[in-house]
Amino acid sequence: MRGYFGIGVEAVSKPMNIGNLFRTAHAFGARFVFTINAAYSISSARSDTARTPEHVPYYRHDDASALTLPAGCNLVGVELLDDAIDLPSFPHPLTAAYVLGPERGSLSAELTARCDHIVKIPTAFAINVGVAGAIVMYDRLLALGRFAERPLNPRATPTPGPAHVFGAPVRRKRKAG
Repeated sequence: MRGYFGIGVEAVSKPMNIGNLFRTAHAFGARFVFTINAAYSISSARSDTARTPEHVPYYRHDDASALTLPAGCNLVGVELLDDAIDLPSFPHPLTAAYVLGPERGSLSAELTARCDHIVKIPTAFAINVGVAGAIVMYDRLLALGRFAERPLNPRATPTPGPAHVFGAPVRRKRKAG
């Protein structure tokens, strides 16, 4: 899969939830994880049995204004807002950082204003932050991965996707300078 993604949380107070999210992010191939104003340490996140911050870059930010992302990285907030894009309809950017809010609250107004996109998981009510993050990462995998088309009939066999075709080499001229 091309591109990259990172995932993080703002103001989450339960280290177990962060640990669960980070372990899942590691499994899905996140390139970085982060927290904003969150109570977290590797030792307190006992649910992260993969010890993700030892294998994937972890960034800690004191507040939303301190958040820095790689150039060209889209910030995608995950929040139950009326005007948010339903996750199944969202065209995931190739480069993205997904951010989820606290267990009993919402993303801060400051962070929401910084988001390039706001998406929502179409559920009747808020779900656990680790579960929400897993759903977002799985949806990204489905949207950007190379998988066979899903048949409409549950008894049908999926048709394999076309084989990847390598094109001719691309020659680029070096800029004088």
